[in-house]
Amino acid sequence: MRKLLRFLKPYTKETILGPLFKLLEASFELFVPLVVAQIIDVGIVNGDKAVIYKNCLLLVALGIIGLICAVTAQYFAARAAVGFAAQVRHSLFSHIGKLSYSDLDRAGTSSMITRMTSDVNQVQSGVNLTLRLVLRSPFVVFGAMIMAFTVDPTSASVFAVTIPVLSVVVFGIMLVCLPLYKKVQERLDGITGSTRENLTGVRVIRAFCKEQDEVSSFEERNALLTTVQNRVGRISALLNPLSYALVNLAIVILIYVGALQVDSGDISQGEVIALYNYMSQILVELIKLASLIITITKAIACGRRVQGLLEVEPTMVMPENGKNPSLAQGEVVCFDHVSMAYAGAGDTVLHDVTFKAARGEVIGVIGGTGSGKSTLVNLIPRFYDVSEGEVRVNGTPVKEWSTERLRERIGIVPQKAVLFRGTIRDNLRWGNENATETEMYDALRIAQAQDIVRSKEGALDAPVEQNGRNFSGGQRQRLTIARALVRKPEILILDDSSSALDYATDAALRRALREMPDAPTVFIVSQRATSLQHADRIIVLDDGEVAGIGKHDELLKSCETYREIYESQFRKEGV
Repeated sequence: MRKLLRFLKPYTKETILGPLFKLLEASFELFVPLVVAQIIDVGIVNGDKAVIYKNCLLLVALGIIGLICAVTAQYFAARAAVGFAAQVRHSLFSHIGKLSYSDLDRAGTSSMITRMTSDVNQVQSGVNLTLRLVLRSPFVVFGAMIMAFTVDPTSASVFAVTIPVLSVVVFGIMLVCLPLYKKVQERLDGITGSTRENLTGVRVIRAFCKEQDEVSSFEERNALLTTVQNRVGRISALLNPLSYALVNLAIVILIYVGALQVDSGDISQGEVIALYNYMSQILVELIKLASLIITITKAIACGRRVQGLLEVEPTMVMPENGKNPSLAQGEVVCFDHVSMAYAGAGDTVLHDVTFKAARGEVIGVIGGTGSGKSTLVNLIPRFYDVSEGEVRVNGTPVKEWSTERLRERIGIVPQKAVLFRGTIRDNLRWGNENATETEMYDALRIAQAQDIVRSKEGALDAPVEQNGRNFSGGQRQRLTIARALVRKPEILILDDSSSALDYATDAALRRALREMPDAPTVFIVSQRATSLQHADRIIVLDDGEVAGIGKHDELLKSCETYREIYESQFRKEGV
């Protein structure tokens, strides 16, 4: 949590002025009991109305000045807290963007969402309250005790005993609650993950009539969260009653001691009232301090979680001055004895994969489920690092490339077609922000997506809803292919991106890719043998190993794995 405070540096002025104005407000507040004592002992006892009026005006002035100081302090505190939270979110979002796929897999989407939202909001509340009360409340407590000693040391000895006892209670409860609040946020991660999964897969849940099962599962997770929240709530709830009980007991003792002092003539009635007011001030501030402690405890627990994510070092080391090799005419992509295992997984996903792809070639990748097809193509833009061997693009190892320059040359269409809220034009410009309309329509034509644009009111400016839910699966796939083509990439990766297309559209897409004037090297990952049978070469994967490489006809004769895949999709006699 302490490391997060560096984000307050741009708001140094606010972090100083906020507590300063709160201290000014508290200083004026400490004089109020003395003014009240003066009204009682001089004004009322002697019947001096001038003294009463003068001191009443002084009370009004102290109130107005205190209000101005309080509002000013709140302004600076809120400004600093909001700015601090914005800085943390920006840094967190930027840091997450630098993490590799392996790092993201380990962190978990739901956990990152909770840290970015709930945890940061909790830390923001903690900073706001801290700037307002962390100096004010202790200042009033100890200031009231000191002022009480100036009034009557004997009666004020009650303060000296009460405050240490209260401190033990407050900080003891804080130490107990701190680890519990961390557990609450961890359980909240589980709730967020469950909710996200249910909302994403709601159609599947309803299709299989699993609503009640998911409700039961959610209730179980919710019950675990509620149990921890109730536990920490019961402990933290002791703070106010214990504080009230101790302070009220101290007030009873104070009034009793003060009454004896008045009876013996050592102090006046006004001074007893002043002592009572100081004790009441301490009570109010201790209640505020108790709330502050609870908020700070939550903020510290959440802050540690945020800082923990910020301290996750990217497992991929990006070169500071990466290379940017020129366009290759021969070998574009080379896998040299590549093996790859995911972080935390025991077995390798790919094992000793070796092949080369020349410029303009169409390379097909096929294999059973879990054979490593997507992993293979994800190594080209360096979404993951290899465990052994080397991946080269244009003759240069991808680890030596500037990551930005490497990915600028690659057009990627992932398995799940993702569109973003905006317009069709906005989404196409993700591929090339300077693309002209002519370039966009060329990409749409090759991707067989022109009819989508023509059928929409507004054409390129037709709206796209979140995740592209106002488009069908096939339309989304064609638009994402067009987005990749707008970039005019040297390497085009289609990761099972035509699964929602009919055979005729799929064939037209492949034909259009081949007829491109400056055709890129294309990697097509597909479950359909027909989608790959016209590829220059087909890589057949079987449990992470290369079972065969060659043309369609060659593999039917020489590769049993490929033959089994093909025959499972077509009648054997049709081969």
